[in-house]
Amino acid sequence: MIAVNLSDEDRWKKYNNFSPLISIFKKFHPLNDEIERRINQHTFPISYKKNKYLVSPVDRNKYLFLIVKGVVRGFIKDGESEITTWIAKENEVVGTIRNLWVEGDSEEYLQALEDVDLIAIPHVLSEYLYENFAEANIVGRKMMETYYRSAEERAYLCRISSAEKRYKRFLVSFPDLINRVSLKYIASFLAIRLETLSRIRAKI
Repeated sequence: MIAVNLSDEDRWKKYNNFSPLISIFKKFHPLNDEIERRINQHTFPISYKKNKYLVSPVDRNKYLFLIVKGVVRGFIKDGESEITTWIAKENEVVGTIRNLWVEGDSEEYLQALEDVDLIAIPHVLSEYLYENFAEANIVGRKMMETYYRSAEERAYLCRISSAEKRYKRFLVSFPDLINRVSLKYIASFLAIRLETLSRIRAKI
């Protein structure tokens, strides 16, 4: 359950008095004052300790999250096994991909792999901005292009037949994660056994 206790005046003090989401959006397209006002009013900062769940199947899907600090993974369960489907870091927006922008149940988990600081983005805000501002649609399209390319890279990784080649590709595609993420999660992400990953790392 996400609860917000900060007033509008206090919530952004540590972020130079405005939501960091505004800076991310402006990288894709200029924003008008009304969009910025609504982002400041309806988004809010939230933090989770390492290993805590941002979202689990018992939660309703109401938010996306901008990662300001830390690393988050998404995973699903197959019996007792966990399958890591993605890993994200600072300045990326994450959420339950399988029902994106739809408030409802999901089989996905979002887990903090470090202590994380996030900006929560209500789906109702995203929908309002899309319906009322052309600029928001341009930002959304360009962001989706970015995340589609990332998803394509993840799909490609899973289809490389050699475990060693998958790991080498991971080093090229995600070099800043290798020293921040537990090897068991990297192994899960690459669909290889932890023992196999350890042998590959020792070899190369």
